[in-house]
Amino acid sequence: MPGFLLHLGATVLCSHGGQAQPTSPDSRVLVNGQPVVLQPMPYSIAGCPFNVSGAPVPCVTAQWITGATRILSNGVPVLLMDSQATCIPNGTPVSIIVTQTRVMGT
Repeated sequence: MPGFLLHLGATVLCSHGGQAQPTSPDSRVLVNGQPVVLQPMPYSIAGCPFNVSGAPVPCVTAQWITGATRILSNGVPVLLMDSQATCIPNGTPVSIIVTQTRVMGT
């Protein structure tokens, strides 16, 4: 499905409200003056309050499962607004809340 490209300034949250940020955006391709993000690069997550029976089990990183099928940078798929990721260590998803709305890909 088509979706807008994810960039460094996109708002991505774990399902518990922790803020997710890309560990290494691709500075070779810019959208709205900010680098896009590639599928194999994990996101780091800060501020996740998740706990199980009073013991903290916060989301630490998010690993992307899906990316663009037709848009590549350096031979690697870029991430889209409809890309899916799993948080480590608890396996919950992330939500892409806001991204740029100028460039779309599939």
